[in-house]
Amino acid sequence: MANINRRGALGSLLTGAGLAAIPASGEAAQMGALPAKPTSGPTWAKGIEGQRKADLGDGTFLNPILAGDHPDPSILKDGDDYYMTHSSFDAYPGLLIWHSRDLVNWTPVTTTLKTNVGSIWAPELCKHKGRYYIYLPAKKPNNNTSYVIWADRIDGPWSEPIDLKLPRYIDPGHIVDETGQRWLFLSGGDRIRLAPDGLSTVGQPEHVYNPWRYPDDWDVEGFSPEGPKVMKRGGYYYMITAVGGTAGPPTGHMVIVARAKSLAGPWEDHPRNPVVRTVDNSEKWWSRGHATLVEGPGGDWWTVYHGYENGFYTLGRQTLLAPVTWTADGWFEVGGGDLSQPIPKPKGGKPGPHGMALSDDFTTDKYGVQWNFFDPGPNEQQRLSRANGVLTLKGAGEAPSSGAPLIFVNGDQAYEIECEIEVDAETRAGLILFYDRQLYCGLGFDEKAFVTHQYGIERGRPANPHGSKMLMRLRNTRHIVAFHTSGLNSEEGGGQTWKRFDRGMEVSGYHHNVRGGFLMLKPGIYAAGKGSARFRGFKYRALD
Repeated sequence: MANINRRGALGSLLTGAGLAAIPASGEAAQMGALPAKPTSGPTWAKGIEGQRKADLGDGTFLNPILAGDHPDPSILKDGDDYYMTHSSFDAYPGLLIWHSRDLVNWTPVTTTLKTNVGSIWAPELCKHKGRYYIYLPAKKPNNNTSYVIWADRIDGPWSEPIDLKLPRYIDPGHIVDETGQRWLFLSGGDRIRLAPDGLSTVGQPEHVYNPWRYPDDWDVEGFSPEGPKVMKRGGYYYMITAVGGTAGPPTGHMVIVARAKSLAGPWEDHPRNPVVRTVDNSEKWWSRGHATLVEGPGGDWWTVYHGYENGFYTLGRQTLLAPVTWTADGWFEVGGGDLSQPIPKPKGGKPGPHGMALSDDFTTDKYGVQWNFFDPGPNEQQRLSRANGVLTLKGAGEAPSSGAPLIFVNGDQAYEIECEIEVDAETRAGLILFYDRQLYCGLGFDEKAFVTHQYGIERGRPANPHGSKMLMRLRNTRHIVAFHTSGLNSEEGGGQTWKRFDRGMEVSGYHHNVRGGFLMLKPGIYAAGKGSARFRGFKYRALD
């Protein structure tokens, strides 16, 4: 039976949100220094709004291919097209699908999951007989299970989730055997048969694989065999599994491989396991693991997996791409070293645009593709309305801790967001950096006072000289957070007179190894209280 106790960290208590800074790399890491702006070595290309971009334009790329919170990548090759989705956890709409034709440049297609069934972990995106499926584990209090959604077109419409009634398991992996029978492989080395339509299970889970075990003196979080991805090549089925725990020590998470002639086994372990692992805390990418293999556009082979960026746990686990080489003994090796250096791009791909603008003038609907509610209620979307370049958000709760803020994923080490905000009476609104309801920071205001959010609590309430309407800017420079405000009343001529707010913050400890939950510190907006807030001209800009 699979052990998912580590996922119980979702409910762990905050024991020190003001922890010391996360180390950078090399000597600075050993000293516990905050990460600094790189002064040497390779760096990323600049994309939309200065966002970092993997494709360097010279035939090489520098990881990550999807920066920011894109964990547990599940990738599908569909003719000349590639589609990928990731764990979306408590963000809804969830399970955003991305598209690429070269494995390096990716653009969003659609979100697929609108009904809140819980915190979504490692999904499986697959296609069978012309239909697309996503198998997804979900956790709610007192309810752990897995669901399936399906669509006849990748851009939808996608079905409502169907409960597969699989308690105690996570991270399903879909495979079809030589007879055409469909299976889901599950955490812990188990599998279960699927009905021909893929929308229900048949029988009970059975145990078919005892995963390879690392040496006892390795620093890991826990055994935690999970994320089985099964594929067939030649006469063998290959099972790629993650062990060692997702977070915790940077050297814990890893990728192991086994193969068998039959899905029932016996499974033979790769003689050179693990094929991916962070071996030193000074490496660029920590906790590397949870891999899926895919054939590239030119017939070469690649793997996508995730990792934490050294010094930036706050960005969550990011999607990484590495080359794969098949060896004469029928196994494969994963190249790219520690992924700190540029790598030649996959052969034969067709480069396209990458990413999306995170600025929003609210003239088009970016709900789901960019903006998501955190753990929304059944009617949460009714709080939103959009007209004439204005986003109106009804208040919920008394603070971000008791409402559902509107947040998004970004992937830059330094950035700023800016927005014009207007509030009704008895309403508070502002800009935030949000991990979960117990850990966030930001600045809000009502007609008379500011409210500072820090460590997931509301602290100072200094006087607000701007009244019910102002411009607000939040700047996060490698964990150092500053705020600026400007009035917009007639006495000031409608112009901008920015003034730095008299409270700064340091947020390097707002991450999983402090709070649990496997999440990211996401920028966003919120509204609380009895009325509504109106947002205009939201701007995002990456900083050097």
